[in-house]
Amino acid sequence: MIGRGRGRAPGEYINLPSNAAADVDAYFEYRAIVGDDDEGKVFTPEEYEEYKKRVLPMRLHNRLYVSWVNSQGMDCILIGPQHKCLCRHKFAEHKTDFVEIPIERPIFISCRQSGCRCVSFEYVTNTSGTSDPNCRCKHSLDNHTTKPPYKCQKNCNCTGFSAPFTCTCGESANKHITLVETKEEREKRAHPIGFATPYQAMGGLTGFSSLADGYLRLDPSGRGRPDDDFLNQPITAMDHPILRVHASHEPNSTEAQSQLRHAGETELDYYERRYQERQRLSRGIHAAPNPYDADAKLTTGTRNDKSPSHRITGHKK
Repeated sequence: MIGRGRGRAPGEYINLPSNAAADVDAYFEYRAIVGDDDEGKVFTPEEYEEYKKRVLPMRLHNRLYVSWVNSQGMDCILIGPQHKCLCRHKFAEHKTDFVEIPIERPIFISCRQSGCRCVSFEYVTNTSGTSDPNCRCKHSLDNHTTKPPYKCQKNCNCTGFSAPFTCTCGESANKHITLVETKEEREKRAHPIGFATPYQAMGGLTGFSSLADGYLRLDPSGRGRPDDDFLNQPITAMDHPILRVHASHEPNSTEAQSQLRHAGETELDYYERRYQERQRLSRGIHAAPNPYDADAKLTTGTRNDKSPSHRITGHKK
């Protein structure tokens, strides 16, 4: 066999102790909690415990949820530690830990980097995912100021940075706002709050589904998995054709029986009967409550939500 008896190349194998995996996990947890607050010098065990005693109560009780919201109230982007601000700094480089939640609205999340004049985190949309986007004035983000309204420094007629980008929800980036809200305010919007977490700069992240764009989640609110009553409701003629295909797996269901052609029924009569069934079902459908109203119930997965939308207020001054 080729290569038999050949010695191992230098660096081909790394010998690790049995507890190495636990040490790696401990370091990742340390980095998720501390971030860059240690300024590149790893805390001693005593400093680490003191740091956790100081910041964990703030993160568990005074968390602020940050999201990029369109005019319909959909959380198109849930902000996480690596999302970039118009000041070119990441969300993790902004002030996210508060001893007391500010009373004034909107809540400002200022940048902590030296020399940055950023007043509050403002999410910058990025179509490529790598390089910074250009403004409608054709100049790059670096040519704009780091202070609102982020005017261009190239002596053009630009009144402020504006990305020529259309969100996956169908609305332009200019119709979105960066919304900062407390746990109570987010619950009033019937949006997920997740579990208390000790990690730094979690923003609006509440679970794995938070990494997806708003339109990819199960329903416009992004509240996640619906209850079992919704998942187990009977399939009707008003549902999507893909759902109606599954009705045949339950031959005794109403929809499965209705899909069968009756004795002596012509093809034209069959489609006319199915059309009339859908008409009767559509007249019995009632609009679901708007999930963004303050008094709306925390329900999810409404199939036929025809309720009117209204814009969330929260523009920065």
